[in-house]
Amino acid sequence: MVTIKDSVHDHITVEGVAAELLDTPPVQRLRRLKQLGTVGLVYPSANHTRFEHSLGVYHLADAALDGLGIEGAQAERLRAAAILHDVGHTPFSHNIESIIARLTGRMHDEVDDLLEEGEIARVLALHDIDPGAVADLIAGDGEFGQLVSGELDVDRMDYLVRDAHHTGVPYGTIDTGRLIRELRFVDGELVLGEGNVQTAESLLVARALMNPVVYNHHVARISKAMLRQATERLLETEEATAETLRRMDDAALRVALRSCPETAAFATRLDTRSLYKRAIWAELQDVPDELLDADHEARGEFERQIATRAGVEPDAVIIDVPDRPRMRESTSRVVVNGEVRTLGTQSTLVDALRRVQQEQWRLGVYAPEEATDAVGRAAEETLGLDLDALVVDVRKGINTTLDEF
Repeated sequence: MVTIKDSVHDHITVEGVAAELLDTPPVQRLRRLKQLGTVGLVYPSANHTRFEHSLGVYHLADAALDGLGIEGAQAERLRAAAILHDVGHTPFSHNIESIIARLTGRMHDEVDDLLEEGEIARVLALHDIDPGAVADLIAGDGEFGQLVSGELDVDRMDYLVRDAHHTGVPYGTIDTGRLIRELRFVDGELVLGEGNVQTAESLLVARALMNPVVYNHHVARISKAMLRQATERLLETEEATAETLRRMDDAALRVALRSCPETAAFATRLDTRSLYKRAIWAELQDVPDELLDADHEARGEFERQIATRAGVEPDAVIIDVPDRPRMRESTSRVVVNGEVRTLGTQSTLVDALRRVQQEQWRLGVYAPEEATDAVGRAAEETLGLDLDALVVDVRKGINTTLDEF
Protein backbone atom coordinates (compact mmCIF):
# COMPACT_ATOMS: atom_id res chain seq x y z
CA MET A 1 0.00 0.00 0.00
CA VAL A 2 1.20 3.53 -0.81
CA THR A 3 -0.33 6.92 0.01
CA ILE A 4 0.27 9.77 -2.45
CA LYS A 5 -0.49 13.47 -1.96
CA ASP A 6 -2.55 14.75 -4.89
CA SER A 7 -3.27 18.37 -5.81
CA VAL A 8 -6.95 17.64 -6.51
CA HIS A 9 -8.06 14.72 -4.29
CA ASP A 10 -5.66 15.32 -1.37
CA HIS A 11 -4.35 11.92 -0.20
CA ILE A 12 -4.81 8.90 -2.46
CA THR A 13 -4.20 5.43 -1.05
CA VAL A 14 -3.19 2.88 -3.68
CA GLU A 15 -3.04 -0.81 -2.84
CA GLY A 16 -3.27 -4.28 -4.31
CA VAL A 17 -2.53 -4.78 -7.99
CA ALA A 18 -2.75 -1.04 -8.66
CA ALA A 19 0.10 -0.30 -6.25
CA GLU A 20 2.34 -2.83 -7.97
CA LEU A 21 1.45 -1.46 -11.41
CA LEU A 22 2.53 2.06 -10.42
CA ASP A 23 6.24 1.34 -10.83
CA THR A 24 6.02 -0.49 -14.16
CA PRO A 25 7.77 1.38 -17.02
CA PRO A 26 4.59 2.03 -19.08
CA VAL A 27 2.86 3.67 -16.09
CA GLN A 28 5.97 5.65 -15.11
CA ARG A 29 6.15 6.89 -18.71
CA LEU A 30 2.90 8.74 -18.00
CA ARG A 31 4.88 11.09 -15.75
CA ARG A 32 6.47 12.36 -18.96
CA LEU A 33 3.23 12.97 -20.87
CA LYS A 34 1.50 16.27 -20.22
CA GLN A 35 -2.21 15.84 -19.70
CA LEU A 36 -3.11 18.79 -21.92
CA GLY A 37 -0.38 18.61 -24.56
CA THR A 38 0.26 22.06 -26.02
CA VAL A 39 -2.36 23.84 -23.88
CA GLY A 40 0.56 24.88 -21.66
CA LEU A 41 1.36 27.44 -24.36
CA VAL A 42 -1.87 29.17 -23.35
CA TYR A 43 -2.01 28.38 -19.62
CA PRO A 44 1.55 28.17 -18.23
CA SER A 45 0.49 26.24 -15.13
CA ALA A 46 -1.08 23.42 -17.17
CA ASN A 47 1.88 21.13 -16.56
CA HIS A 48 0.04 18.23 -14.94
CA THR A 49 0.64 14.76 -16.34
CA ARG A 50 -1.17 11.63 -17.38
CA PHE A 51 0.34 9.96 -14.31
CA GLU A 52 -1.43 12.35 -11.93
CA HIS A 53 -4.65 11.91 -13.86
CA SER A 54 -4.36 8.12 -13.72
CA LEU A 55 -4.03 8.31 -9.94
CA GLY A 56 -7.14 10.47 -9.82
CA VAL A 57 -9.09 8.04 -11.99
CA TYR A 58 -8.00 5.19 -9.73
CA HIS A 59 -9.11 7.16 -6.64
CA LEU A 60 -12.57 7.89 -8.06
CA ALA A 61 -12.94 4.33 -9.40
CA ASP A 62 -12.08 2.93 -5.96
CA ALA A 63 -14.73 5.13 -4.34
CA ALA A 64 -17.28 4.11 -6.98
CA LEU A 65 -16.56 0.42 -6.40
CA ASP A 66 -17.22 0.85 -2.68
CA GLY A 67 -20.48 2.68 -3.37
CA LEU A 68 -21.66 0.09 -5.87
CA GLY A 69 -20.67 -2.83 -3.67
CA ILE A 70 -18.33 -4.34 -6.26
CA GLU A 71 -15.71 -6.52 -4.58
CA GLY A 72 -13.22 -9.33 -5.16
CA ALA A 73 -11.66 -10.17 -8.50
CA GLN A 74 -13.95 -7.87 -10.49
CA ALA A 75 -12.99 -4.91 -8.32
CA GLU A 76 -9.27 -5.64 -8.75
CA ARG A 77 -9.68 -5.82 -12.52
CA LEU A 78 -11.38 -2.43 -12.47
CA ARG A 79 -8.69 -0.90 -10.25
CA ALA A 80 -6.04 -2.20 -12.64
CA ALA A 81 -7.97 -0.73 -15.59
CA ALA A 82 -8.20 2.64 -13.85
CA ILE A 83 -4.44 2.87 -13.30
CA LEU A 84 -3.68 1.57 -16.80
CA HIS A 85 -6.38 3.35 -18.80
CA ASP A 86 -3.95 5.87 -20.36
CA VAL A 87 -0.86 3.72 -20.99
CA GLY A 88 -1.69 3.70 -24.70
CA HIS A 89 -1.47 7.46 -25.05
CA THR A 90 0.91 8.92 -27.60
CA PRO A 91 3.22 11.86 -26.79
CA PHE A 92 1.36 15.12 -26.14
CA SER A 93 -1.80 13.17 -25.30
CA HIS A 94 -4.54 13.49 -27.93
CA ASN A 95 -2.61 15.94 -30.12
CA ILE A 96 -1.14 13.36 -32.50
CA GLU A 97 -3.40 10.40 -31.70
CA SER A 98 -5.21 10.61 -35.05
CA ILE A 99 -1.92 10.17 -36.93
CA ILE A 100 -0.92 7.09 -34.95
CA ALA A 101 -4.42 5.63 -35.21
CA ARG A 102 -4.42 6.07 -38.98
CA LEU A 103 -1.07 4.31 -39.35
CA THR A 104 -1.36 1.60 -36.68
CA GLY A 105 -5.11 1.07 -36.52
CA ARG A 106 -5.03 1.64 -32.74
CA MET A 107 -6.58 4.38 -30.65
CA HIS A 108 -5.14 5.20 -27.22
CA ASP A 109 -7.64 2.96 -25.43
CA GLU A 110 -6.78 -0.12 -27.53
CA VAL A 111 -4.01 -1.44 -25.31
CA ASP A 112 -4.24 -5.23 -25.38
CA ASP A 113 -0.75 -5.49 -26.92
CA LEU A 114 0.74 -3.26 -24.19
CA LEU A 115 -0.83 -5.30 -21.40
CA GLU A 116 0.21 -8.71 -22.68
CA GLU A 117 3.96 -8.19 -22.45
CA GLY A 118 6.66 -6.89 -20.10
CA GLU A 119 6.22 -5.76 -16.51
CA ILE A 120 2.49 -5.09 -16.76
CA ALA A 121 1.82 -8.65 -17.89
CA ARG A 122 4.02 -9.98 -15.07
CA VAL A 123 2.17 -7.99 -12.38
CA LEU A 124 -1.25 -8.95 -13.72
CA ALA A 125 -0.21 -12.61 -13.81
CA LEU A 126 0.92 -12.47 -10.18
CA HIS A 127 -2.58 -11.33 -9.26
CA ASP A 128 -4.25 -13.87 -11.59
CA ILE A 129 -5.76 -11.10 -13.71
CA ASP A 130 -6.39 -11.65 -17.41
CA PRO A 131 -4.79 -8.81 -19.46
CA GLY A 132 -7.51 -9.15 -22.07
CA ALA A 133 -10.22 -8.55 -19.47
CA VAL A 134 -8.46 -5.38 -18.30
CA ALA A 135 -8.01 -4.19 -21.90
CA ASP A 136 -11.74 -4.69 -22.49
CA LEU A 137 -12.58 -2.58 -19.43
CA ILE A 138 -10.27 0.20 -20.63
CA ALA A 139 -12.04 0.14 -23.99
CA GLY A 140 -15.38 0.53 -22.18
CA ASP A 141 -16.66 -2.91 -23.09
CA GLY A 142 -19.26 -4.69 -21.02
CA GLU A 143 -21.29 -3.57 -18.03
CA PHE A 144 -18.38 -2.58 -15.81
CA GLY A 145 -16.38 -0.97 -18.61
CA GLN A 146 -18.81 1.94 -18.40
CA LEU A 147 -17.11 3.03 -15.18
CA VAL A 148 -13.78 3.48 -17.00
CA SER A 149 -14.99 4.67 -20.39
CA GLY A 150 -18.58 5.78 -20.79
CA GLU A 151 -20.92 8.72 -20.46
CA LEU A 152 -20.61 8.73 -16.65
CA ASP A 153 -17.04 7.49 -16.39
CA VAL A 154 -14.54 8.41 -13.70
CA ASP A 155 -12.05 9.43 -16.38
CA ARG A 156 -14.15 12.45 -17.35
CA MET A 157 -14.88 13.30 -13.71
CA ASP A 158 -11.17 13.54 -12.93
CA TYR A 159 -9.91 15.35 -16.00
CA LEU A 160 -12.52 18.11 -15.80
CA VAL A 161 -11.68 19.09 -12.22
CA ARG A 162 -7.93 18.48 -12.71
CA ASP A 163 -7.71 20.52 -15.92
CA ALA A 164 -9.70 23.35 -14.36
CA HIS A 165 -7.47 23.31 -11.28
CA HIS A 166 -4.20 23.43 -13.19
CA THR A 167 -5.27 25.98 -15.80
CA GLY A 168 -6.88 28.21 -13.19
CA VAL A 169 -10.13 28.14 -15.18
CA PRO A 170 -13.12 27.73 -12.83
CA TYR A 171 -15.58 26.23 -15.32
CA GLY A 172 -14.67 22.56 -14.87
CA THR A 173 -15.83 22.45 -11.25
CA ILE A 174 -18.15 19.50 -10.62
CA ASP A 175 -19.28 17.66 -7.50
CA THR A 176 -17.38 14.40 -7.94
CA GLY A 177 -18.48 13.22 -4.50
CA ARG A 178 -22.16 13.36 -5.38
CA LEU A 179 -21.60 11.92 -8.84
CA ILE A 180 -19.81 8.91 -7.36
CA ARG A 181 -22.40 8.41 -4.58
CA GLU A 182 -25.33 8.49 -7.00
CA LEU A 183 -24.01 5.95 -9.52
CA ARG A 184 -26.23 2.89 -9.98
CA PHE A 185 -26.44 -0.10 -12.30
CA VAL A 186 -29.94 -0.62 -13.73
CA ASP A 187 -30.41 -3.48 -16.21
CA GLY A 188 -26.70 -3.43 -17.00
CA GLU A 189 -26.59 0.35 -17.62
CA LEU A 190 -24.63 2.79 -15.46
CA VAL A 191 -27.03 5.55 -14.40
CA LEU A 192 -27.43 8.33 -11.86
CA GLY A 193 -30.08 7.68 -9.23
CA GLU A 194 -33.38 9.47 -8.72
CA GLY A 195 -33.23 13.25 -8.37
CA ASN A 196 -29.93 13.79 -10.20
CA VAL A 197 -30.82 15.46 -13.49
CA GLN A 198 -28.91 18.57 -12.37
CA THR A 199 -25.97 16.40 -11.29
CA ALA A 200 -25.79 14.94 -14.80
CA GLU A 201 -26.19 18.41 -16.29
CA SER A 202 -23.16 19.60 -14.33
CA LEU A 203 -20.90 17.29 -16.36
CA LEU A 204 -22.44 18.59 -19.57
CA VAL A 205 -22.09 22.24 -18.62
CA ALA A 206 -18.53 21.84 -17.31
CA ARG A 207 -17.39 20.24 -20.56
CA ALA A 208 -19.25 22.81 -22.66
CA LEU A 209 -17.56 25.68 -20.80
CA MET A 210 -14.09 24.12 -20.84
CA ASN A 211 -14.14 23.45 -24.58
CA PRO A 212 -13.79 27.01 -25.92
CA VAL A 213 -11.52 28.38 -23.20
CA VAL A 214 -9.18 25.40 -22.74
CA TYR A 215 -9.50 22.38 -25.04
CA ASN A 216 -10.35 24.34 -28.21
CA HIS A 217 -8.69 27.68 -27.43
CA HIS A 218 -7.44 28.93 -30.79
CA VAL A 219 -3.77 29.07 -29.69
CA ALA A 220 -4.00 25.50 -28.39
CA ARG A 221 -5.53 24.44 -31.70
CA ILE A 222 -2.86 26.17 -33.76
CA SER A 223 -0.02 24.61 -31.75
CA LYS A 224 -1.67 21.18 -31.93
CA ALA A 225 -2.01 21.53 -35.69
CA MET A 226 1.65 22.54 -36.03
CA LEU A 227 2.71 19.57 -33.90
CA ARG A 228 0.64 17.22 -36.07
CA GLN A 229 2.15 18.70 -39.23
CA ALA A 230 5.68 18.27 -37.85
CA THR A 231 4.97 14.69 -36.77
CA GLU A 232 3.62 13.84 -40.23
CA ARG A 233 6.84 15.14 -41.77
CA LEU A 234 8.95 13.17 -39.28
CA LEU A 235 7.19 9.95 -40.19
CA GLU A 236 7.57 10.68 -43.91
CA THR A 237 11.36 10.86 -43.46
CA GLU A 238 11.28 7.34 -41.95
CA GLU A 239 13.48 8.53 -39.07
CA ALA A 240 10.69 7.24 -36.83
CA THR A 241 7.88 4.75 -37.30
CA ALA A 242 4.36 5.04 -36.00
CA GLU A 243 5.01 2.15 -33.61
CA THR A 244 8.14 3.69 -32.10
CA LEU A 245 6.51 7.11 -31.90
CA ARG A 246 3.55 5.57 -30.08
CA ARG A 247 5.86 4.56 -27.20
CA MET A 248 7.77 7.86 -26.99
CA ASP A 249 7.23 10.49 -24.31
CA ASP A 250 6.89 14.23 -24.90
CA ALA A 251 10.61 14.96 -24.56
CA ALA A 252 11.62 12.17 -26.93
CA LEU A 253 9.29 13.48 -29.64
CA ARG A 254 10.62 17.01 -29.19
CA VAL A 255 14.20 15.73 -29.56
CA ALA A 256 13.27 13.77 -32.67
CA LEU A 257 11.64 16.85 -34.23
CA ARG A 258 14.64 19.05 -33.41
CA SER A 259 17.09 16.49 -34.80
CA CYS A 260 15.36 15.97 -38.13
CA PRO A 261 16.23 18.61 -40.78
CA GLU A 262 12.75 18.40 -42.30
CA THR A 263 11.07 19.21 -38.97
CA ALA A 264 13.62 21.37 -37.15
CA ALA A 265 11.94 24.64 -38.17
CA PHE A 266 8.60 23.45 -36.75
CA ALA A 267 10.35 22.36 -33.56
CA THR A 268 11.95 25.78 -33.16
CA ARG A 269 8.61 27.51 -33.62
CA LEU A 270 7.02 25.32 -30.96
CA ASP A 271 9.97 25.73 -28.60
CA THR A 272 9.90 29.51 -28.89
CA ARG A 273 6.11 29.89 -29.19
CA SER A 274 6.53 31.49 -32.58
CA LEU A 275 3.22 30.09 -33.76
CA TYR A 276 1.29 30.38 -36.98
CA LYS A 277 -1.68 32.76 -37.04
CA ARG A 278 -5.23 32.40 -38.23
CA ALA A 279 -5.60 33.07 -41.93
CA ILE A 280 -9.19 31.78 -41.88
CA TRP A 281 -11.49 31.20 -38.89
CA ALA A 282 -14.75 30.04 -40.43
CA GLU A 283 -18.11 29.12 -38.92
CA LEU A 284 -19.73 25.77 -39.55
CA GLN A 285 -22.41 27.06 -41.93
CA ASP A 286 -19.72 28.61 -44.16
CA VAL A 287 -17.83 25.34 -44.70
CA PRO A 288 -18.88 23.00 -47.54
CA ASP A 289 -19.56 19.34 -46.71
CA GLU A 290 -16.80 18.32 -49.12
CA LEU A 291 -14.26 19.90 -46.77
CA LEU A 292 -15.95 18.73 -43.56
CA ASP A 293 -15.87 15.14 -44.79
CA ALA A 294 -12.45 15.27 -46.48
CA ASP A 295 -9.97 12.58 -45.43
CA HIS A 296 -6.29 13.11 -44.61
CA GLU A 297 -5.13 12.88 -48.23
CA ALA A 298 -7.82 15.26 -49.50
CA ARG A 299 -6.98 17.87 -46.87
CA GLY A 300 -3.32 17.57 -47.76
CA GLU A 301 -4.16 18.25 -51.40
CA PHE A 302 -6.19 21.32 -50.39
CA GLU A 303 -3.19 22.59 -48.41
CA ARG A 304 -0.91 22.18 -51.43
CA GLN A 305 -3.35 24.00 -53.71
CA ILE A 306 -3.69 26.90 -51.27
CA ALA A 307 0.08 27.15 -50.88
CA THR A 308 0.57 27.22 -54.65
CA ARG A 309 -2.10 29.87 -55.12
CA ALA A 310 -0.69 31.97 -52.27
CA GLY A 311 2.91 31.60 -53.47
CA VAL A 312 4.21 30.08 -50.23
CA GLU A 313 5.92 26.83 -49.27
CA PRO A 314 3.59 23.83 -48.73
CA ASP A 315 4.42 23.66 -45.00
CA ALA A 316 3.27 27.27 -44.60
CA VAL A 317 -0.40 26.21 -44.82
CA ILE A 318 -2.26 24.06 -42.29
CA ILE A 319 -5.96 23.25 -42.52
CA ASP A 320 -7.56 22.38 -39.18
CA VAL A 321 -11.04 20.85 -39.48
CA PRO A 322 -12.53 19.73 -36.14
CA ASP A 323 -14.99 16.88 -35.98
CA ARG A 324 -18.61 17.83 -36.42
CA PRO A 325 -20.12 19.01 -33.12
CA ARG A 326 -21.40 16.22 -30.89
CA MET A 327 -22.42 15.92 -27.28
CA ARG A 328 -21.68 12.46 -25.96
CA GLU A 329 -22.71 13.41 -22.41
CA SER A 330 -26.31 13.96 -23.57
CA THR A 331 -26.75 10.16 -23.64
CA SER A 332 -26.00 9.89 -19.91
CA ARG A 333 -28.78 8.04 -18.14
CA VAL A 334 -30.66 9.30 -15.09
CA VAL A 335 -33.54 7.84 -13.10
CA VAL A 336 -36.64 10.06 -13.21
CA ASN A 337 -39.84 8.94 -11.47
CA GLY A 338 -38.48 5.41 -11.36
CA GLU A 339 -37.73 5.31 -15.09
CA VAL A 340 -34.30 5.38 -16.73
CA ARG A 341 -34.11 8.23 -19.23
CA THR A 342 -31.32 9.78 -21.27
CA LEU A 343 -30.30 13.28 -20.29
CA GLY A 344 -30.98 14.49 -23.83
CA THR A 345 -34.68 13.68 -23.48
CA GLN A 346 -34.99 15.04 -19.96
CA SER A 347 -32.92 18.23 -19.84
CA THR A 348 -33.82 21.46 -21.61
CA LEU A 349 -30.17 22.47 -21.30
CA VAL A 350 -29.05 19.89 -23.86
CA ASP A 351 -30.61 21.58 -26.89
CA ALA A 352 -29.27 24.97 -25.80
CA LEU A 353 -25.75 23.60 -25.37
CA ARG A 354 -25.96 21.86 -28.73
CA ARG A 355 -26.71 25.22 -30.33
CA VAL A 356 -23.77 26.74 -28.49
CA GLN A 357 -21.52 23.97 -29.83
CA GLN A 358 -22.67 24.71 -33.36
CA GLU A 359 -22.02 28.42 -32.90
CA GLN A 360 -18.57 27.92 -31.36
CA TRP A 361 -17.32 25.50 -34.04
CA ARG A 362 -14.61 26.96 -36.27
CA LEU A 363 -12.55 25.75 -39.20
CA GLY A 364 -9.02 27.10 -39.08
CA VAL A 365 -6.49 27.75 -41.79
CA TYR A 366 -3.13 28.73 -40.29
CA ALA A 367 0.00 30.28 -41.76
CA PRO A 368 3.07 32.27 -40.68
CA GLU A 369 2.01 35.78 -39.68
CA GLU A 370 3.52 37.46 -42.75
CA ALA A 371 1.61 35.11 -45.06
CA THR A 372 -1.85 35.18 -43.48
CA ASP A 373 -3.42 37.66 -45.92
CA ALA A 374 -2.22 35.79 -49.02
CA VAL A 375 -3.08 32.39 -47.57
CA GLY A 376 -6.49 33.63 -46.40
CA ARG A 377 -7.44 34.86 -49.86
CA ALA A 378 -6.15 31.69 -51.48
CA ALA A 379 -8.00 29.51 -48.97
CA GLU A 380 -11.32 31.28 -49.58
CA GLU A 381 -11.01 30.67 -53.32
CA THR A 382 -9.65 27.11 -53.10
CA LEU A 383 -12.04 25.85 -50.43
CA GLY A 384 -15.12 27.60 -51.77
CA LEU A 385 -15.72 29.47 -48.52
CA ASP A 386 -18.29 32.25 -48.38
CA LEU A 387 -17.16 34.23 -45.37
CA ASP A 388 -18.90 37.25 -43.91
CA ALA A 389 -17.01 40.44 -43.13
CA LEU A 390 -16.47 39.66 -39.43
CA VAL A 391 -14.64 36.39 -40.06
CA VAL A 392 -12.47 37.98 -42.75
CA ASP A 393 -11.69 40.86 -40.40
CA VAL A 394 -10.36 38.42 -37.80
CA ARG A 395 -7.96 37.18 -40.46
CA LYS A 396 -6.85 40.73 -41.19
CA GLY A 397 -5.89 41.33 -37.59
CA ILE A 398 -8.69 43.24 -35.85
CA ASN A 399 -8.63 40.83 -32.91
CA THR A 400 -4.89 41.04 -32.44
CA THR A 401 -5.10 40.43 -28.69
CA LEU A 402 -6.87 37.13 -29.25
CA ASP A 403 -4.31 36.18 -31.87
CA GLU A 404 -1.49 36.57 -29.38
CA PHE A 405 -2.85 34.79 -26.30
